[in-house]
Amino acid sequence: MHKTLHALAIKTALMGLTLAFFGNAIAQNYPTKPIRLVVPFTPGGVTDTSGRLIAEQLSKRLGQQVIVDNKPGASGNIGTQQVATAEPDGYTLLLGFDGTLVINPHVFSKTGFDTLKDFSPIGKIGDAVLILVAHPNFAAKTLKDVIALSKTQTGGLSYGTSGTGGTPHIAGELLRQKTGANLVHVPYKGGGQALTDVLGGNIPLVYTAIAGAIAHVKSGKLIPIAVSSSKRASSLPDVSTFMENGIADFEASSWVGLLAPTKTPRHIITRINTELNLVLNDPEVRERLMGMGITPSASTPESFGSELARDLSKYGTVVKAAGIRAE
Repeated sequence: MHKTLHALAIKTALMGLTLAFFGNAIAQNYPTKPIRLVVPFTPGGVTDTSGRLIAEQLSKRLGQQVIVDNKPGASGNIGTQQVATAEPDGYTLLLGFDGTLVINPHVFSKTGFDTLKDFSPIGKIGDAVLILVAHPNFAAKTLKDVIALSKTQTGGLSYGTSGTGGTPHIAGELLRQKTGANLVHVPYKGGGQALTDVLGGNIPLVYTAIAGAIAHVKSGKLIPIAVSSSKRASSLPDVSTFMENGIADFEASSWVGLLAPTKTPRHIITRINTELNLVLNDPEVRERLMGMGITPSASTPESFGSELARDLSKYGTVVKAAGIRAE
């Protein structure tokens, strides 16, 4: 009897070692084919801009091409839902944005996904500073002037964003609530489209991430009004914050990160997280992200997941108070 138990214990141990060996082998072999990175917005916005840089760098580190696949629509819900229902094999990833993952669930009656149940967080890429910009021919050049001018407009002043319920929209609503500014939200299918319209003079103002607007601000094609971070953005140090303009406790920023469908094997999540953090710690990559207005933020899957849960709760309160709904 003892010999039988001893033999069984040895057999079990050997099976464990075999499984561990094959698990390590699979982890080392991944990936064996190109990876699709779904960006749920049109090209040109902060998610797309930072996503393409990360995809380029991960392609080098993983030895397989990471292909950016833009799937815009419904304020990011369409592309995000596609990843939620994708095969959890590590070959379909999501470039996650706070607006889609922690605001949309409160704004839309149905998104097609559950942020905490349908995704496995991989890691955060960074935080993006938001900026309010205007067309050069717009009469107001300062935040004080924008607010004052809006109050003289019967129909209000229009400001564009990447979509209903996104962080820029929430920030615009907070500005309206705190100052009484007569602002009218105009949602687009992505930050790139909103910027195109303000550059063309079709809309006076756009609230967006610095990532998409910085080149136009530096070239003089757009006038910066203010940034909504607690401190001035290092990429645009001459642009004042909303708080410097007298609006107390006004801070709103966006984040972007990588996620996979839930049930994606842990060794794949760990592998991508490790490579992502190495990319984010590369001085050249950090400089490029900072130039876009994004502060790199290496993290663990667990810490990123905790931030998702916190923000999901926090923005629920803000959205309810603002009465923002989208269908």
